[in-house]
Amino acid sequence: MSDYTAPVADMLFAMTEVAGLGAVRALPGCGETSEALVRHILDEAGRFGADVLAPLNRVGDVQGSRLENGIVRTPAGFADAYARFVAGGWNAVSSAPEFGGQNLPWLVATAVSEIWNSANMAFALCPLLTQSAIEVLTAHGSPELKSLFLPRLVSGEWTGTMNLTEPQAGSDLARIRTRATRDGKVWRIAGQKIFITWGDHDVAENIVHMVLARTPGAPEGIKGLSLFAVPKFVPGRDGQPGARNDLRALSLEHKLGIHASPTAVMAFGENGGAEGYLVGEEHRGIEHMFVMMNNARLAIGLQGVASAERAYQRARAYARGRLQGRAIGAADSAAQPIERHPDVKRMLLFMKSRAEVGRLLALFAAAHIDLARRHPDPSTRAHHQTLVELLTPIVKAWCTDAGIAAADAGIQVHGGMGYIEETGAAQHLRDARITALYEGTNGIQALDLAGRKVGRDHARAALALIGELAGLRPELAGRAREPDFGPLAIPFEAALAALESATRWVSESWPRDPARVAAGATAYLHLFGTVVGGWLMIRAALAAQALLEKGADARFPPSLLRSKILCAKFFTEQDIVLAPALARIVMHGGTTIAEADLTAL
Repeated sequence: MSDYTAPVADMLFAMTEVAGLGAVRALPGCGETSEALVRHILDEAGRFGADVLAPLNRVGDVQGSRLENGIVRTPAGFADAYARFVAGGWNAVSSAPEFGGQNLPWLVATAVSEIWNSANMAFALCPLLTQSAIEVLTAHGSPELKSLFLPRLVSGEWTGTMNLTEPQAGSDLARIRTRATRDGKVWRIAGQKIFITWGDHDVAENIVHMVLARTPGAPEGIKGLSLFAVPKFVPGRDGQPGARNDLRALSLEHKLGIHASPTAVMAFGENGGAEGYLVGEEHRGIEHMFVMMNNARLAIGLQGVASAERAYQRARAYARGRLQGRAIGAADSAAQPIERHPDVKRMLLFMKSRAEVGRLLALFAAAHIDLARRHPDPSTRAHHQTLVELLTPIVKAWCTDAGIAAADAGIQVHGGMGYIEETGAAQHLRDARITALYEGTNGIQALDLAGRKVGRDHARAALALIGELAGLRPELAGRAREPDFGPLAIPFEAALAALESATRWVSESWPRDPARVAAGATAYLHLFGTVVGGWLMIRAALAAQALLEKGADARFPPSLLRSKILCAKFFTEQDIVLAPALARIVMHGGTTIAEADLTAL
């Protein structure tokens, strides 16, 4: 199997030349985040990912986590790797300094997180959920809860989980039945939750479950839900884990992939009620939980990027070493590396472009998170927060679809060996497949984009972003005579027009025919992600060309810069050109779906 190498130079290029590290560095509290510091952090994270986490990826897949006599045991090496992860301070990268965090920009934390997910996605899910718990407690926890939980969650000594789904509810959270009853200063939680990622394990001394539950007399539906922090071990007066709380893992799911990540069925309150603490206000649990969910959705989108990158690295290594067939047009009949065959070239370019575009989308969103949180002007913060909310379903769904498609292509590059587990290609697809399902299926993300973010907003944020995309026209026009950039302008212009037309149609149609809009929502999200991703990709290519024209740049070798131009050309020719067809599906392809009577099938 090929080793994993963190694409540090690609990440740094995306951050400095496209996503806006310079603008982030100018924000309050970010002045010390120099390019040199970021490179050092990524280099160190890359070493940890390659040396510690990546070797456990196959181990975790084969062994899996298991439930033995009520105790969840993770695969060999995971507990030690997690202890080293915590000791290295990696869990605290982006958190507030008052709780032990390093206060680094979200842009940097996002790049670091890609490394963990590429190296070992099942492992990375544990700190991913912990970070989401930190987010919601930071936003809505009382001073007492922050003092109790945040220092240990930030350090990683304790981990966090998200408990929403129940057997009868699924994605319909209005049907949640878990109950919370007041007992003096605490609440007693009783109910069952399913699909709880890292719901129980042996790598940390305590687990803080963030649980949605219904209080007595609460309104029906999602407006009656409240959010509670429910620890596995109830902290004593000194804050250390004390008595075991009334909760346990009933079972672990047997899954297609991410075998090392223990996905638990959790029971709360079998013996009187698990002790929990109200987070935020009663009956506002769904609102508070969305802080956690949206953080996780962006992180899951990044998992798609990580899957594409890891699958690409493996497929590229195989294609360079596998000799088979004579290359078309070759002078001799000797067997050639399969990377020289046109269809294998196509697949490798497809995988590479998916990783590149997805990374740009994720880092672009991360930079706007920093601007939304740290900019001194309130109206500017609000503008960037609106953009983050618009981008969240796009990053989650487009990037995870891309990661799955890239992992699938990776199997195809390997040919028959891709279907054999020993090559490792199959694991990437099995692991990636969940990303389109959890934290809201990609269909739910598409509906959120079309209905809430565009339809209900009257497309204000979407059209503003499209206007920003149009600002690329002059620079492209200035290079119209160049062979690498001249062919990009017409497809990009057509794609912009298609996205604008589809966006206006969604905005106008949503109030009168939401079912028809919903039927085309997945195509709309794919269109939006493709056009915004293509815009970022062309910007990357233009930046690369400018650096090539300046001459030697120690940060980015010429081969890397040329790869940006190559990927932009491929993505334009293969994906951006499809934008008008996608727009037509959005505007005209939903009627049959909306009106279909499936009993006729």
